[in-house]
Amino acid sequence: MSKLVGTLREAVMAAGLKDHMTVSFHHHLRNGDYVLNMVLAEASEMGIRDLTVNASSLFDVHEPIIGHIKNHVVTGLEVNYMGQKVGRAISEGIMEKPVIFRSHGGRAGDMENGSAKVDIAFIAVPCADNMGNMSGKYGPSACGSLGYAFSDAMYADKVVVITDYLVPYPLQDCSIPEGYVDYVVCVDRIGDASRIVSGTTKITRDPVGLRIAWLASQVVKHSGYLKDGFSFQTGAGGASLAVAKYVEEMMEEEKITGSFCMGGITGYLVSMMEKGYFDTILDVQCFDLAAVASIRENKRHREISASRYASPVAKSSAVDSLDVVILGATQADTDFHVNVHTDSNGNIMGGSGGHSDTAQGAKLSIVAAPLIRARLPLITDRVLCKSTPGETIDVIVTQRGIAVNPRNQRLREALVRAGLPVRDIQELKKTAQDIAGVPKEVACKGRTVAKVLYRDGTLLDTIRAKS
Repeated sequence: MSKLVGTLREAVMAAGLKDHMTVSFHHHLRNGDYVLNMVLAEASEMGIRDLTVNASSLFDVHEPIIGHIKNHVVTGLEVNYMGQKVGRAISEGIMEKPVIFRSHGGRAGDMENGSAKVDIAFIAVPCADNMGNMSGKYGPSACGSLGYAFSDAMYADKVVVITDYLVPYPLQDCSIPEGYVDYVVCVDRIGDASRIVSGTTKITRDPVGLRIAWLASQVVKHSGYLKDGFSFQTGAGGASLAVAKYVEEMMEEEKITGSFCMGGITGYLVSMMEKGYFDTILDVQCFDLAAVASIRENKRHREISASRYASPVAKSSAVDSLDVVILGATQADTDFHVNVHTDSNGNIMGGSGGHSDTAQGAKLSIVAAPLIRARLPLITDRVLCKSTPGETIDVIVTQRGIAVNPRNQRLREALVRAGLPVRDIQELKKTAQDIAGVPKEVACKGRTVAKVLYRDGTLLDTIRAKS
């Protein structure tokens, strides 16, 4: 017996793709993914219309989906993140139905509880055998963890594995087993793994970024959480890596061994584990090729599903055991709500990803961002989109000072005692406006182009077109 079919067209036909279905894709190859575009091209050539695409994220490489939307091949989108090119087109109103934005944990949870129904999952797999046992750790397109694909495989009605590296049965180091898979197809290339790199992957040298990172690390130091067993998540940008560097230095000085680090994993976090600062990495997504090599070679570097990472439906998830998370922001407001979905002009250029998941789950959630970006203040009276509720944000760190959520007076008192520049958030807002001026109000009063769901599935906010 074999589940192997000869061509992608045969796999699409065998899976029974037809009008009005929902198809899903994962984003572990990030800006190097070829599979989503390949499948939608086949659907278009077959005359299939009115598809809903549930993709864990869309990047600039997926720009061809704009044409499929205009031609009504795709009439629905459900995503956790959306890059600038597709996002701008959506902001301009090219779709009749609003996009549904979820968080990473929310997507997994909604698949588990049936709120996000998928007819066919098309899973890009760097390594598979003819029965569909799959791994992201091996092959020319190796991307490391397949964390976001677990839910697609487990809950879709039909599952098609698309690989460019077929190995003899049985694949020894299997991430997702054959029992979920209906068809396997081998193509020339599923993507360019070199383009999974996210962020700069290098510590910033910008003095403003270093100042923000140092202040954020001092918040961690004086929070009371930096001790043996410490758990930590940060991003892949230069400033986020600088926070990790300062935290590493403090862990070295205090002889602290952390329990785990988590999230999108970079070579820097791999290095911290290898040096003994963390016992384990819990990896839902590799952000560079050093992380890919590590998850293949080091048993302490553990692959986890999006459900284990952050599902609110699961009986527990790793975010519930997280001590500290470092987050970014496009905007924040005086109620500590954070926007990571749109730019300051209201154009879609991002999404929650794990932002709202970790902010709610972690004991200490720190937003670290410059007070002024592109000559616009970070802090406003009301964010253009509420991506993460203010009650889950503990601290906003800027180069001009630290604002502590009034809900966390204990932390504020500790930071004041430490001599850190604690400021009222209204004061930080005024400082930014004194420097950059009061920005003109952005009037987004057109029809709703996107709905932002919180991790529990409730409506958090809507995004409107400008006219």
